[in-house]
Amino acid sequence: MQKRIIVVLVILCGDLWAQAPMSDVVKSFARVNTPAVALQHVRIIDGTGTAPAEDQTIILEGGLIHAVGNAASTSPPAGATTLDLTGYTVIPGLVGMHDHMFYPSPRTGRGVPPVYTELAYSAPRLYLAGGVTSLRTTGSIEPYTDLAVKKLIDSGVAPGPKIHVTGPYLEGPGAYTPNMHELTGPDDARKTVDYWADEGATSFKAYMHITRAELSAAIEAAHERGLKLTGHLCSIGFREAASLGIDDLEHGLEVDTEFVPGKKPDTCPPRADSDKVLAGLDVESQPVQDMIRDLVAHHVAVTSTLPVFETLVGPRPPLESRVFDALAPELRSDYLITRARLSGFDAATSPAAVLLKKEMQFERDFAKAGGLLLAGLDPTGYGGVVPGFGDQREVELLVEAGFTPVEAIQIATANGARFLGELDHIGTISPGKSADLAVINGNPGKDIADIEKVEIVFKDGVGYDSAKLIESVRGQVGLH
Repeated sequence: MQKRIIVVLVILCGDLWAQAPMSDVVKSFARVNTPAVALQHVRIIDGTGTAPAEDQTIILEGGLIHAVGNAASTSPPAGATTLDLTGYTVIPGLVGMHDHMFYPSPRTGRGVPPVYTELAYSAPRLYLAGGVTSLRTTGSIEPYTDLAVKKLIDSGVAPGPKIHVTGPYLEGPGAYTPNMHELTGPDDARKTVDYWADEGATSFKAYMHITRAELSAAIEAAHERGLKLTGHLCSIGFREAASLGIDDLEHGLEVDTEFVPGKKPDTCPPRADSDKVLAGLDVESQPVQDMIRDLVAHHVAVTSTLPVFETLVGPRPPLESRVFDALAPELRSDYLITRARLSGFDAATSPAAVLLKKEMQFERDFAKAGGLLLAGLDPTGYGGVVPGFGDQREVELLVEAGFTPVEAIQIATANGARFLGELDHIGTISPGKSADLAVINGNPGKDIADIEKVEIVFKDGVGYDSAKLIESVRGQVGLH
C-alpha cells in the first residue's frame, strides 16, 4: 500500500510539473526540460560539509530530487532524459544572502550623491546563470519592482532564481543616496516594517544611520510577524545590535564601529576613523573574541561579502572579460578608471588589503566559534561586482580566507537555506528536496576556481543554459 501511494504521488508530481506555466522566453533558456532527468557519473558536493562523492547518479522527477546513489546501482526511470556528466560536479544551487537587484549608476560628478540603477532585467538572469537558485535581496531601492520581478519569475514569465524580497532600507538622517527613505523616528520604523510586510517583503535591513530606538522598534515589528531583520550598521555597534535582537549582521568586522574610541551613541563615526582603528585591531584580542562569542550566544548570523571589499585592494580582483562584457559601455569606463587609480597600491600591504585579511580572519573565527556564516556578493561599491559572477567569487574568497572548498560551498548553500528557514527544501542534495542544482564542468572540491564553470543550473528540475543567460544580457548591467 505504501509503495502504491508513493508511486501515485510521483505521478501526480510529474503531472503538476508538466502543467507548470513557462513563457516562450523562459523556455528559450531551458536546456533540459523534461519531467524526469538522470544526472549520471557525476561528482557530488552535497552542501552538508561531507567529502565529495564520486561517480554518482542523481534522479530528478517532478521538480524534486527523487534519488541519489552510486551510478552502478542507481538506474534512471524509463523515459528519463539522461546526461553523462563524467568529469562534472553537481552542487546545490547557491543561496545568495546579500544579492541586491541594483548596481551603481554611472558617476555624475563631484558633489553629486551616488544613485543606483535597478537591474530588473539583467540581475535575475545573471544570478541564475551563476548558479544562484535562491537569494535574499538584502535591502531594496525599488521594493515594488523587486516584488513584481519575483512574481514574474514565480509565474514562469521571466527567468531567474527564487527571490526573498527585503523591504526598503531602514535608514536614519544622513543617507548618502536619494534612493533611500530617511526614518523620522521609532514610529516611522515600525510603520515602514508593517507596510512592507503587508506588501510582501519577507525580511528587513537596517542601515548605517539608524538609531537604537528605531532599530529596536523595527526588530520588534518584524519579529511580531515572524520575519527577520539584518543590518549594515555604523551608528550602532554589533554587540548593541545583538542585545536589541537583530538576526543577522552584514559585511562583518569591516563595518563594526564599537571599537572606535569616543564613539557617540546613535552616531556613525567617520569612515577614516573606523578604518584606522580596524587596521590596528587584533582579531585574536579579547574584545573582538568576546564580541564573536556574544554574537554566537545571541544566535546572530554574519553575512560575508568579500567581493565588494576585494575591489578596494588594487589590482584585485582579476580583470575578467565576462565581467567586462556584462557591463554597459559607460560603466566599463567608470570601473576601469577607478580600478586603475587603485592599482598603484600594494595588493598585500595597502590599508584595504590589511582590512580584507582581518575580515577573512574574523569570519574564520566566527564560524569556528559556532556562528552561522552566510555568503553574498553585494554588487555595489564602485562597480565590478556583477550578479552571479560575484557569488562565485565569494566562494573563491572564502577558500582564500582559510575555509576548505567543501566548507565554502556549505556556507554558500546550506547555511543560507538554514537562515531562511528553507533547509527542508533547498541547500543540500538529498531526496525530497527541490531539484535546485548547479552543474559545473570541473572539480571545485579540488580547485575552487572551477566554481566559475557553471554550465547548467537546475531550478525545480528545469535545467537552464548558463551561457545563453549570460549572452542575453551582454552590455546590459547598469542599464536595466
